[in-house]
Amino acid sequence: MTTAPHADLPGLPAWDTTVVAPSLVLAPGPVPVSIYADDIWSLAPLIANPSVSRPVLDWARFPGKARQQAQLAAWMMINTPLPASVLAGHPAWRSRLGPHGIHDTVLRWRRFALWLGGQGRAGLDEVTDDVLVDWAGHLARQPGAGRSAVTKDLIAVTRWWAFDASGPAPSRMAMPPWHRMGVDDFLPATAVAGRGENSIEPISPATMGPLLIWALRVVDDFADDIVAAWTQSRRLAETAAHIPSTPASKARLKTYLRDLIDRGQPVPSRHNAAHRHALANIYIAAQARCSPSQVNGLLAVEPWQHLLEYVRTNPGPCPVSVPITGLIGGEPWTEFIDFTETRQLMRHLGTACFIVLSYLTGMRPGEVLGLQAGCCPDPVSGRHLIYGRVFKTASDEDGNHHSAGQLREVPWVAIPPVVRAIRLLETIAPDGGLLFDAAAHAFKNTPTASTASIGYEGLRRRVESFAAWASELAVRLGRGHEGVPADPHGAIGLARFRRTLAWHIARRPGGLVALAVQYGHLRTAISGGYASRGRDGIHQLLDIETARAAADTLTTLHDDLNRGVGISGPAARRAIHAAAQAPTFAGSIRTHRQARDILGNPALTVYDNPRSLLMCVYNRDRALCHRLDADDTPRLDRCRPSCANVARTDHHGAQLLQYSQALETQAASEVVPGPLADRLARRAAQLRALADRHEHDRIHAREPTS
Repeated sequence: MTTAPHADLPGLPAWDTTVVAPSLVLAPGPVPVSIYADDIWSLAPLIANPSVSRPVLDWARFPGKARQQAQLAAWMMINTPLPASVLAGHPAWRSRLGPHGIHDTVLRWRRFALWLGGQGRAGLDEVTDDVLVDWAGHLARQPGAGRSAVTKDLIAVTRWWAFDASGPAPSRMAMPPWHRMGVDDFLPATAVAGRGENSIEPISPATMGPLLIWALRVVDDFADDIVAAWTQSRRLAETAAHIPSTPASKARLKTYLRDLIDRGQPVPSRHNAAHRHALANIYIAAQARCSPSQVNGLLAVEPWQHLLEYVRTNPGPCPVSVPITGLIGGEPWTEFIDFTETRQLMRHLGTACFIVLSYLTGMRPGEVLGLQAGCCPDPVSGRHLIYGRVFKTASDEDGNHHSAGQLREVPWVAIPPVVRAIRLLETIAPDGGLLFDAAAHAFKNTPTASTASIGYEGLRRRVESFAAWASELAVRLGRGHEGVPADPHGAIGLARFRRTLAWHIARRPGGLVALAVQYGHLRTAISGGYASRGRDGIHQLLDIETARAAADTLTTLHDDLNRGVGISGPAARRAIHAAAQAPTFAGSIRTHRQARDILGNPALTVYDNPRSLLMCVYNRDRALCHRLDADDTPRLDRCRPSCANVARTDHHGAQLLQYSQALETQAASEVVPGPLADRLARRAAQLRALADRHEHDRIHAREPTS
């Protein structure tokens, strides 16, 4: 049996040895460092990223002997690097795994240990070459087995062997054969598509447009009202909490309630856990200047025992006395804000800020949740910049993952709505703390300290809740058409915002979401400022989406031309030549290298622009959208009909006629003022002339192209 000797061979840990060595503790906090004898080991001390979960190692499901061997190997993995002899020949391997990598590895060990038990083997000392080959075959035969997942399982077993062999009590387990020979021969023959960022479906435009519009409305128009109402509600609660229970305060309460009942007025109420109307005791106490406990106590005293029945038939609101300044269409967005909804409205405000930040910067969710107050200082001149930390690719000098992240080499560019969202969050966050501090965003009466941000799952629920609330508000305001429809691909989630931004910039320069933000500016602001030098920015995702858009356009054009659809314009013959190569690029584009291969080939850069009713067969030297600058992709928000890169198909010609007819109908209407009618008629004539030119100049793919 081959072993992997370690230079600093530690002794066997004692029962009270800490699981994480003191020198490795990154986040001392409320979770104590586990000791070796614990059944559950917390990995929280290894985590400095505020937005990620704190995994634990639960040893309960490991079989007896394998559990002891796994615990010792896991303790070695936490506290010592992989031996250099194991890393030799594997430059991509890390000598140390991060806490989530450790957790994932131990879960794979458990799967292996349970399989061993099913084979009648108790522990690693019974693992031979043949057993390991059988395990690899078992993994490869599983339904839906992917090469990536099986590779991770095999490497996990290699790490178990390495740490077991280099530890103080080696089992003499056989060296995994794939460590000597490579993993290729032990993997499934076919690849299964991964679940990386590039495989995530973008949010539907029909969903993303209204969602962003409502998020911007909350941030720009409703926020002052919501914050003022929350502040006033806290004052009312604080006032009620400090009113002593006295006979005089009880008398004031009875007078307050009798006056409402005698006049047949509703009594301030709230929904309880059973979804029934109950007394809004804190609000009533503040109004009547009594103790909240006296409100509930009154229900046990005659003749007030029937008060709840009156409340259920006469429930009343709890308006907070703040003026409503936010408007939609010139009208207040709400008549008043209720005391009982201020906490939920503040959560919606925080969620709206997250949507604006995530979507209009291109940050990953973890980066947004890791932002701190003061991250976006006011510039002396120029644009606002966001100074944050990158976590996904952060590594130390040895190439191992760095949990605390690293300051981004090039800051994010912040457009005005993003700056506004950050300023709002800074009023919520503790001084110098996280913008999405978990305790601060709980909006409890008594704030508590926190070192973590809102969790991913909790924030996902908040996004879905925000979408539902926005839709309900749209209906209440008579704007049902502005509701947020369900996305056809399921929950909105968090990671899809970044992918959707790239999708919209690449494909919809003037589409639905442009009602809220100018996308021509966004491509420059988000990617142009650091695309060539920004570390791990969104520029690679933009390239992938742009290449996918070009490939989709080529495929559609190829099919249209084969069906006899005509094409015209100065770039028509170049478009035909490009479409002939479309089958080569059938399938998905998932990597940046694939995207650059397409974008770097001037014969393939064809982009559809339905808003301008044309296609752009992009040639940088002929482009009118770039006067002074040179770019690898067109500015579809600047398309010019006279550009040498323009081509149109019969579909565009039909749309030109359709729009011209609609404009002519409007121009002929008696209700349209004369000057406007003249402009509409001129525009209709321009569109009709373009349609006529297409009909006159159109050619077909079967015609000679040279």
